[in-house]
Amino acid sequence: MGPEIRNCQNCKKDFTIEPEDFVFYERIKMPPPTFCPDCRCVRRMSWRNERSLYRRKSLNDKDVITCFSPESGINVYDRDMWWSDAWDPLSYGVEYDFEKSFFGQYRELLNKVPMPALFLSRATNSDYCNHTGEAKNSYLSHACWGIEDSNYVSKCGNVKDSEDSLNVTDSELVYEGSSSEKIAHSFYIQNSENCTNSAFLYQCKGCNDCFGCTNLRGKSYHIFNQPYSKEEYGRKLLELDLGSYRNVLRVKEEFEKLKLKAIRKYANTYKVENTTGDNVGEASNCKACFDFWGGIRDCKFCINGGVRLSDSYDGYGIGETSELIYESVDTGLNGTKFFFDIFVWGGHNVQYSYASHGCQNIFACVALRNKQYCILNKQYTKEEYEALVPQIIEHMNTMPYIDKLGRVYKYGEFFPPELSPFSYNETIAQEYFPLTKEQALVQGYKWRDPDTKQYTVTKQPQDLPDHIKDTPDSILEEVIGCLHAQENHHTANCEASCVTAFKLIPAELQFYKRMNLSLPRLCPNCRHYERLAERNPLRLWTRGCMCDKPNHSHQGGCPNQFETSYAPDRPEIVYCESCYNSEVV
Repeated sequence: MGPEIRNCQNCKKDFTIEPEDFVFYERIKMPPPTFCPDCRCVRRMSWRNERSLYRRKSLNDKDVITCFSPESGINVYDRDMWWSDAWDPLSYGVEYDFEKSFFGQYRELLNKVPMPALFLSRATNSDYCNHTGEAKNSYLSHACWGIEDSNYVSKCGNVKDSEDSLNVTDSELVYEGSSSEKIAHSFYIQNSENCTNSAFLYQCKGCNDCFGCTNLRGKSYHIFNQPYSKEEYGRKLLELDLGSYRNVLRVKEEFEKLKLKAIRKYANTYKVENTTGDNVGEASNCKACFDFWGGIRDCKFCINGGVRLSDSYDGYGIGETSELIYESVDTGLNGTKFFFDIFVWGGHNVQYSYASHGCQNIFACVALRNKQYCILNKQYTKEEYEALVPQIIEHMNTMPYIDKLGRVYKYGEFFPPELSPFSYNETIAQEYFPLTKEQALVQGYKWRDPDTKQYTVTKQPQDLPDHIKDTPDSILEEVIGCLHAQENHHTANCEASCVTAFKLIPAELQFYKRMNLSLPRLCPNCRHYERLAERNPLRLWTRGCMCDKPNHSHQGGCPNQFETSYAPDRPEIVYCESCYNSEVV
């Protein structure tokens, strides 16, 4: 079988299904998708809210912080109650109704069965974190695993004593780090690894005591790519002093100019074989994967996760010693055959289920634990289950769910976005595929206008002390206005994310003082969006190497082509791996 071109029923653009894709779909007994890869990605993301949190009452009358807004239609328990045996999810079970659409019935069940207020597991003193596990003493850190004493970090793994970072792993004492690993006592670090005691690095490896540098390997005592003696470096650092906000702004401006001149490798990858994507490590035979690492193989269209994952397609936040995952979110952890699942850990053969753990052979269930042979939370015998599931699949195809825009959802499609408990601008879809309110509504998504703020700004950002050493502890009592909320600085991105003002927390202030770092002038949401803007999009383009240097192995311009997340019209200088290594390794 050769490749086939299909037309996406959502965006109406053509997309290609490759022979290897058909092999995978046949293996898991699924029909080929009717949405293109990008539209499938947005559809999954529209069911995951990481950062929008609300105060409300739980079903057991406790004040909780939750990712489900009061208007979501979802009932919640506090974490301890939800994980306890004090309630029975099977008590909400219903018989399948062949007179109604499958997805409509599922949403009815979702409105009844309590959900955990936050998706948080094995966490200590980290009550404001979401979609995070193995967390200790952390605050407003989301989509992380194995973090300690870290605040405002996102999609990080095995990180300690760090602040304001994105996609950083196996690191400590990091501030404003992104897409980096094995970093220690370093600030403003991008796409780098194994670096220590440094600041403002881009695509550097094995460096220590470097400042404002790009594409260095195994260097020490460099500033803006120029070597210094140890003594000269120390004196120069005193002048650059990152404790001063004015200094930070000057350094950022110079660093951005240096970055623009830097040669870029077509993708930020390491230890990969036959793999495409960006920010990928320790992978073989993986295609169109992003922010994926840790011994992965034979995966495609996967984002954020990995770690001993194999033979899986179309996932966000999936992995951890699992295989055969398809069209799922926040799913894996020692399991196999998870299809169309959200927040499902452990088990086998789980389909169309939400927040169900350690289960085997369940279909369309919510909040079950260690169960088997259940459909819509109703218990069946093995024989009854195996007879009923094929009938439901046939019914999904003969009576499909049709959404308000006419999109058809049969068996093999992920949950419709219009049934998501979240509005588009609450979800990670807004982070990676931003829309205005008008665009979202036209495309069939819900939109939630921000709540009216109930606080009064007591300190404007321009009134903050320039240097951290001049900052009194009383700053913890101030409500600081976000710089983006001021009239002349408001941006389109911030209209969806800026919380207009913020307060410093004690651990955060202590970190700034200990590391000699100036106070931020942006709220945590705006800082997060600025880090997102530094990374490339979750898309790939085919383009050629820009190298034309005569001392390489090619005559004239390099003929190599590759798939890259650098769009062809961008100004950066992009090289293939061979030419890049010839220049910087």
